[in-house]
Amino acid sequence: MAFKKVDSKVDLVKLEHKIIDFWTRKDILSKYLRKNDSSSEIFSFLDGPITANNPMGVHHAWGRTYKDLWQRYNSMKGKKQKYQNGFDCQGLWVEVEVEKELGFKTKKDIEDYGIDRFVNKCKERVYKYSKIQTEQSKRLGYFADWENSYYTMSDENNYMIWFFLKKCHEKGYLYKGHDVVPWCLRCGTAISQHEILTEEYKEMIHQSVYVKLPIKNRKGEFFLVWTTTPWTLTSNIALAINPELTYVKIKTGKEIYYLSKETLSIIEDEYDILEEIKGDKLLDIEYEGPFDELEVQRGVLHKTIFWEEVGEEEGTGIVHIAPGCGEEDFRLSVEHSLKVIAPLDDAGNYISGFGELSGKNVKDVTEAIFENLKKKNKIFRIHNYTHRYPTCWRCKEELIFRLVDEWYIGMDKKDPEDKEKRTLREQMIDIAKKIKWIPLFGLDRELDWLSNMHNWLISKKRYWGLALPIYECDCGNFEVIGSKEELKEKAVSGWDKFERNTPHRPWIDEVKIKCSKCKKEISRITDVGNPWLDAGIVPYSTIAKSNQGEPLYKQDKKEWMKWVPVDFITESFPGQFKNWFYALIAMSTVMEGIKPYKTVLGYASVRDEKGEEMHKSKGNAIWFDDAAEEIGVDVMRWMYARHNPVFNLSFGYHAAFDIRRKILTLWNVYSFFSTYVSIDNWDPDIESQEIEKDSVLDKWIISELHLLLEYAEKELDNFRVHTLMERLEKFIDDLSTWYVRRSRRRFWKSEDDQDKKQAYETLYEVLVNLSKVLAPIIPHLSEEIYQNLVSGRKGEPESVHLSKWPKADPGKIDKKISEEINNVREVVNQGLSQRAEKGIKVRQPLAKALIESTSEIQNEFLSLIREELNVKDIVVKEGKETKVELDTKITPKLEKEGLARELVRTIQSMRKKAEFNVEDRIIIYYSTDSNLLKDTIKEHSTGVYNIGKETLGEEIIEGREKVDFDSEFSISQEKIWIGIEKIKK
Repeated sequence: MAFKKVDSKVDLVKLEHKIIDFWTRKDILSKYLRKNDSSSEIFSFLDGPITANNPMGVHHAWGRTYKDLWQRYNSMKGKKQKYQNGFDCQGLWVEVEVEKELGFKTKKDIEDYGIDRFVNKCKERVYKYSKIQTEQSKRLGYFADWENSYYTMSDENNYMIWFFLKKCHEKGYLYKGHDVVPWCLRCGTAISQHEILTEEYKEMIHQSVYVKLPIKNRKGEFFLVWTTTPWTLTSNIALAINPELTYVKIKTGKEIYYLSKETLSIIEDEYDILEEIKGDKLLDIEYEGPFDELEVQRGVLHKTIFWEEVGEEEGTGIVHIAPGCGEEDFRLSVEHSLKVIAPLDDAGNYISGFGELSGKNVKDVTEAIFENLKKKNKIFRIHNYTHRYPTCWRCKEELIFRLVDEWYIGMDKKDPEDKEKRTLREQMIDIAKKIKWIPLFGLDRELDWLSNMHNWLISKKRYWGLALPIYECDCGNFEVIGSKEELKEKAVSGWDKFERNTPHRPWIDEVKIKCSKCKKEISRITDVGNPWLDAGIVPYSTIAKSNQGEPLYKQDKKEWMKWVPVDFITESFPGQFKNWFYALIAMSTVMEGIKPYKTVLGYASVRDEKGEEMHKSKGNAIWFDDAAEEIGVDVMRWMYARHNPVFNLSFGYHAAFDIRRKILTLWNVYSFFSTYVSIDNWDPDIESQEIEKDSVLDKWIISELHLLLEYAEKELDNFRVHTLMERLEKFIDDLSTWYVRRSRRRFWKSEDDQDKKQAYETLYEVLVNLSKVLAPIIPHLSEEIYQNLVSGRKGEPESVHLSKWPKADPGKIDKKISEEINNVREVVNQGLSQRAEKGIKVRQPLAKALIESTSEIQNEFLSLIREELNVKDIVVKEGKETKVELDTKITPKLEKEGLARELVRTIQSMRKKAEFNVEDRIIIYYSTDSNLLKDTIKEHSTGVYNIGKETLGEEIIEGREKVDFDSEFSISQEKIWIGIEKIKK
């Protein structure tokens, strides 16, 4: 078996394209997907679907690296897998982008265009970007069953959610709620609590206002009230007072105001405190509302109510309550039986009954409201207020709060089928505790969310999404359809228009059924589903016999249970505790009462090099394609793999080049090895006989290799790769800077063929095993090494990705030798530190080193120390701690040897610049006026340290000649000209 000689310079991007071409030509992916089909061991991985809406950014590549990494690893361990990728398809993600493409501003634009045409445009976008993302994933080196990816818009997925919702209905969880919810005016839909993440709160400046509301029957007395949403004042019903706070009655000018004592700093004019009043004395006081003249305010009796949540960090300690415009306000209206006024329609326009404001948009009325209040002498002060305010997760416009009818899954309703009579929330908490969360704090975050979340708002007043299978009747009854077959059976009209279409709007809207109570013909509600229903059902809808067709859950439940709970999922954790991790638990709890996954690995977010969020608008976002062609995907994968997933990853090209240097260290070792074995035509099939190792360095590096293999398996089995990468990087550094550097002469100088074979055998074993350990992490470079060193050998697979995971051999592990080498390195580090302090180069030999050691140092290790410290003699004595003392006196003889070493370094550098091959023999010419250098060259043309042998110089000739390469140098302030000529074969 002949090895290919490898250049020390490598273009990683070009290499990756070459390897991808190799995989394609040899159909490696198909062989990889099928290689463990007959295995009885299963690794069940569930892909959190990527949204097929835009090309990938570098942030997508972190999670996809993890996903590919652990599937590759378990493939090498012989486990059967599905290798199924997923695409998230439905919802505002896609709708908003299609609206941008079409230039739409409102929902009316969509309806004028045609819901059917709009939905088809959404489908087209999903297919377009799923193809792009598939190709980008392949470029990343991600191996998956790309021909059978699942799509959350599929019939199987949608109908399985129907099945889930029918179960919710049967258990009494599903209900229609009348509540105040966050609402996006641009998107025209409610935004659930799950969708409002911390990062969706943006710092904004709003005009806030202090209003003075006259107290009835107390002329000249006012409640002072503050709000950051002046538009809600039109719907004011009450004022909330904290019974535990201390309030003050003050006089400034001719007017008297009531506010909390701790907020007096807002009063800028002089004032007198007339009285301090406990909050509990201010209940049921009637006042004049801000907009009593409006038709909708007729009959409203405005008065104060108690609310213990009123604070005094901001405002006046008196809170304006508009139940139709705020979540807490609405709950107070239920508690206190207050009237509710909901002022806005879907688009944020005031409805009738609001006088001159009717028909105007909430975004445009602030000045009109201020003018109205000024005319009535109800404004105390207006000022700009900076605060964090929620925005739409998709279109980024600020939200309002609006009273609407939406559909919910109730978290606190008891399951009639549960033996312990637990609520859905309680069951989910119990299931979450049975899952392994990485990092550990993941469980606490999930439990906190499950304990405090509201009921799950599952409806959207939109177009492209799951058609909620809810048919509502005027009589108060509603029906939930659980399957396509059930819908067909109950349909009384419209089935012919729907039958050949997907279960989406508008086609599904054609189907009518009869109300089971009053027998009236009824229609489906027009709402679509929350998109996290789409992703949460995938353990039930996507696992099929061959990644396609009828879900195993319905077809062969026994087989399905081999795959679920899935062994492993991984996604970025900032939002997924509220979303995918949650949705999976919620839906699996209802469906089967089991945990959906055994282990979840959460990872943080990708930021730019400054640690700032990446945004297209900021110009700091990096697209995946750009990064792949700039730095290479193996560099990216290494970067992701080595990063602790707990912390945000700062991605940038400067950081990437640091990673590239780590990879190049390995490449240089591989290049070094391939160069010399190709020169000697060394063949492991012929010469590899598990030779007993004589060299202490061989024994050490093989021991370290098998310790690494042992550690790698343990860490990857426990879904920890960043800890493995730390160990790998250290091993590669040790391999390069200790093993190869210390063994270099054995490869090109040693006359002991047996010793050279031992070195070849050792480094071969290391590189082959490294190619396999690295295969899940950097699949392209590992394949390159494997193809040169292994592929083609008898009995070996044609790709590293078809090979088995390398097992550690306990018989090759020698922990004692590792301890001894560590002791050697400590001695060497101390000695090198002394050289640095004295300004003496390592190339300058010294006479002696005195070592104090706590343990005996054997001769084979003393030779290592002698060479590393470049000393002629070592004296060792016992001591309480390790100490090194160098004899730094430099004799003329030592000085000349130091100069000889400088000359060798210079000539080696010239060889490299001249682009000579490592095996090329040369003639060395020199010219100098320095007697010191002349004597040095003469003395070291023979003997132990031979300039010619060190540089493959056959002759050293004094005098200038025309040569292949020459240059002038100053060595220890002595000038010399050197020329080198390659000997032609």
